[in-house]
Amino acid sequence: MTSGDEKLQEMLKHAIGPAGTELQRDLWPNMLARLQEKSTAVPWFDWVLAAVALLALLIYPHTIPVLLYHL
Repeated sequence: MTSGDEKLQEMLKHAIGPAGTELQRDLWPNMLARLQEKSTAVPWFDWVLAAVALLALLIYPHTIPVLLYHL
C-alpha cells in the first residue's frame, strides 16, 4: 500500500470508529410479540380493487399475456 492509502485507511478508521460486536438487547422477545399480534384485516376497498381486476381479466382475456409479461 502507498502512504496515501494508509492515510485514507487511518482517516476512515477514525471517522467510522469501532463497530459494536455485541447486541445491545435480545431481539427474540420482540419477535415473539410480533408473531403473536393479531394480523391486520384487509380493507374492503382492496377487495373491490381485486374484484375489478379479476372482472377485467375475465372480460378481456387477451390482456393476460401482457400482464404476465410485465410481471
